[in-house]
Amino acid sequence: MAGVSPALSMRSGSAQAAGANYRTPLIVLTSLFFMWGFITSLNDILIPHLRAVFTLSYVQAMMIQFCFFVAYLVMSFPAGFLVEKLGYKQGIVIGLTTAGIGCLLFYPAAGQASYVFFLGALFVLASGITLLQVSANPYVAILGQPETASSRLNLTQAFNSLGTTLAPFFGSLVILSVATRPAGEMSPADAAAHAAAEAAAVQVPYIGLALVLFAIAVVIALFKLPKVEEPEMPTEVPEGGKAVYHTHENVWAYRHLVLGAVGIFVYVGAEVSIGSFLVNFMGQPEIAGLREVDAAKYLSIYWGGAMVGRFIGAALLTRVRPGYLLAFNAFVVTALLLVAMLVAGKTAMWALLLIGLFNSIMFPTIFTLAIEGLGKHTGEGSGVLCMAIVGGAIVPVIQGFFADHLGLLMSFFIPVVCYLYIAYYGLKGHYADFTPN
Repeated sequence: MAGVSPALSMRSGSAQAAGANYRTPLIVLTSLFFMWGFITSLNDILIPHLRAVFTLSYVQAMMIQFCFFVAYLVMSFPAGFLVEKLGYKQGIVIGLTTAGIGCLLFYPAAGQASYVFFLGALFVLASGITLLQVSANPYVAILGQPETASSRLNLTQAFNSLGTTLAPFFGSLVILSVATRPAGEMSPADAAAHAAAEAAAVQVPYIGLALVLFAIAVVIALFKLPKVEEPEMPTEVPEGGKAVYHTHENVWAYRHLVLGAVGIFVYVGAEVSIGSFLVNFMGQPEIAGLREVDAAKYLSIYWGGAMVGRFIGAALLTRVRPGYLLAFNAFVVTALLLVAMLVAGKTAMWALLLIGLFNSIMFPTIFTLAIEGLGKHTGEGSGVLCMAIVGGAIVPVIQGFFADHLGLLMSFFIPVVCYLYIAYYGLKGHYADFTPN
C-alpha cells in the first residue's frame, strides 16, 4: 500500500505470515464479545423485573442503565492505563474476573432485597465489561493485517449482537417467568416475602453467568495469546499526503482519536435513543398504533438486522475502505430517519426498524479508525473511546426534552445530527495527522 512506513510494512508481512495462527485466538476472543453482549442485553429484563419487585418509578428503574453507562465514564480511562501496564491478555482476564464478581454480588443483593445493592453489583459488573471492551476491541483490531482490522472487529461484534438477541429470550424464561402480584393485593408481610422471592429469581441465572465468566478467564489465562506490536502509523493515507505522521506524548493530541471519541459518543447516543423510543414510536396513532406488547416484538427485527449487517459488513470491509462504508451507512440512516419524520405511517415504522441493519458496522469501524496509528497509546486511546460510550446516557435525555416540546416524531432530528457527524468522520475526520506534499 502506498504511503505505508517500512515498520508497518514489516508488521503487515509478519501478520500475513502468521495469519493462520490468529484464527484460534480470534475464536477465543469472540466468546468475550458474545458474553458482554448477552449480559448487557439482560439489563432490558432487569428493568421491568426489579421495577415490579421494588415498586419503582420509571426514573428509579432507569438507574439500572444509568449505573451501567456511568461505569464506562468512570472506569474506561483507568482501564486504558491498566491495559498499557499489564497488556491485553491480563486486562481481559481481570475484566472477566471483575464481571464475574459483579454477577456473584447479585446473590447477596437478592438475599437482602436491596435495590441499592443491586445497583452496586451492576456497577461492578459493568466495570468488568468496560475493561473487557478496552482490552479486547483494540487487541482484535491489531491481531492480523492492519487493512482488515475493521472487518475482523465487525465479525466479532456480530457475535456480540448474537448475545444481545438471545439474552432477552433467556431472561424471559428464567427471570420474568416469576408471576408478579400487585402489592395492594397482599398483606405487608406477604408483600415483603413475595418481593424477596421475586428478587431471588435473579440469583441462579447470575451465578451461572459468573461461573461461565470465571471459566473463560481461566481458559484465557492458560491460553497462549500471540503478542503483537501496535502499528505506529495508520493504514489509510489521504490523497496527496506523504507517509510522514506525527507522534504525540499525550493521547489527547491525536486529532483523529478525539474526533473518533465524539463519533462513538454520538453513535451510541443515537442508537440508544432510537431503541429507547422505538416502542413508543410504533404506538403512535399516526405511525402504526401498536400496543406495547405487540410493538416490542418488532424489536427483534431491529437487533437481528444489526447482527446480519455485521456479518455482511465483515465481508464488505475486506473490499471497501472502512471510512467510505461508514459514511455510506450514515447517509442511509439519515435518509431513513428523514423518511420516518416526513412520511409517517407504517413506512416510518419500517424505516426505523431498518436502521439496525445499517447501524451494524458503525461502532467497530469508528473504533478501528480512531485507534489507527496510536502505537504505544493504543490501550489508553481505547479507554478514551470506551469512555465516550456515556453518550448512551446523555443523547436520549436530549431527545426526550425535544420529544416533550416538539413531539416524538420531530425529536428524531437529534439522531439525524448525530449520523451526519458520523458521515463526516468516515469521509474526512478519521485521517490521522500527516504532512501534505
